[in-house]
Amino acid sequence: MRVPHQWRAPNSSQWVAPAPAHAGRIGYSRRMSSAQQPRLSALQVLACGAAIVTLSMGIRHGFGLWLQPITQSMGWTRENFAFALAIQNLSWGLFGIFAGMAADRFGAFRVLLVGAVLYGLGLAGMALSPTPGVFALTAGVLIGAAQAGTTYAVIYGVIGRQIPAEKRSWAMGVAAAAGSFGQFLMVPVEGWLISSFGWQEALLMLGAAVLLIMPLALFLREPGFVGGVAPKREQTIVQALREAFKYRSFQLLMVGYFVCGFQVVFIGVHMPSYLKDNGLSPQVASYALALIGLFNVIGTYAAGALGQRFPKRYILSFIYLARAVAISIFLIVPLSPASVYVFAAVMGVLWLSTV
Repeated sequence: MRVPHQWRAPNSSQWVAPAPAHAGRIGYSRRMSSAQQPRLSALQVLACGAAIVTLSMGIRHGFGLWLQPITQSMGWTRENFAFALAIQNLSWGLFGIFAGMAADRFGAFRVLLVGAVLYGLGLAGMALSPTPGVFALTAGVLIGAAQAGTTYAVIYGVIGRQIPAEKRSWAMGVAAAAGSFGQFLMVPVEGWLISSFGWQEALLMLGAAVLLIMPLALFLREPGFVGGVAPKREQTIVQALREAFKYRSFQLLMVGYFVCGFQVVFIGVHMPSYLKDNGLSPQVASYALALIGLFNVIGTYAAGALGQRFPKRYILSFIYLARAVAISIFLIVPLSPASVYVFAAVMGVLWLSTV
C-alpha cells in the first residue's frame, strides 16, 4: 500500500505525517508547530543553567583540597580518600544514564531538585563520616548521583529541548564554559573556607550553598512537561544505545573520554597534596586549580573553533599528546609556584577541550 507523505486528519485543520518505517506498522504522529510547543527564553535557560553548572561543577573541582585535611584529621590513608573520589566518578557516570532518562520522562526541574538535595546530604555526610566506608558512600555514591542530576547531562537536555537548533551548539558551549568558570570561581573560595573555618565547617557551608540549585531550577520548568507527562519520543533509551554502539567512532570516543577523565581527575585530586608535600603553600594549589578553570574557557572555545576547520580526530590526538608532554615537563623541571602556574595554564587549555 502506498502511504502519502502528508494527509489531513479527519475533523482537523492540522497535517499529520506517517510514522517512521522502523516502527513495524503504519501509524501517524501529530506534527506540532512551534506555536504549539512553548519554549523557555534562551536567556532564562542559559542564565539559570550556567549558574547551576557553575555551582555544581565548581564545588566538584575543589575536592582535592580536602585530601590532606581529612586524612590527617581522621587518621585515614590517602588511598581511602582517593577510593571514595573514584567511586564518585563511577557513580556520576552510572547515575547519569538514569538522570537523563528521568529528565526526559519528568522534566529537568524535578531531577535538579532531587540532585540538589542529594548534593547537600552528600557534602554533609562527607563532613561527618566516621569511617572510610561511610565516607565512600557519602562522598562517593551520594555525591556522584547528585552530580549526575545537577550537571551537564540534565542541563544539556534542557538546552536541546528549549533552544532552537541553529543556536544549540553555541548554547552548549556557554554551558561548558560555565563549568570551567565555576572551577575558576569556586576553588579559591573553597580553599579560603578551609583555611578560615576548618574542613568540616567548609563542607557544611557548601552543603547549604548547593541548595541554591533548587530556586534556580524553578526557572527551568519546561512547558512540555505538564503533570509529569513527557512529550512523545520516537526512540527509547535502549534503542538509542543500541544504535550508538553500532558505530566504531562512538566506541572510540568512549575510550577517549575514559583517558580524559583519568587524567583530569588524577590531577584535580592529587596535585594539591603533591604541592604541599613539596613545601608549597595550599594557596598555590587553589590558584593553580582556578587557573586551570580559567584557561579551560579559552581551550574549550579554541577546540570548538578548530573543530569546524580541521578533522576532529587530529585535534583530539594533539590534545592528548600535548597533555602527556606538559605533564612530563612539569615533573622534570624544578618545582616552584611559577612552574605550577605555567603548568596549570597549559593544562587548562587542554583540560576539557575535547571536540
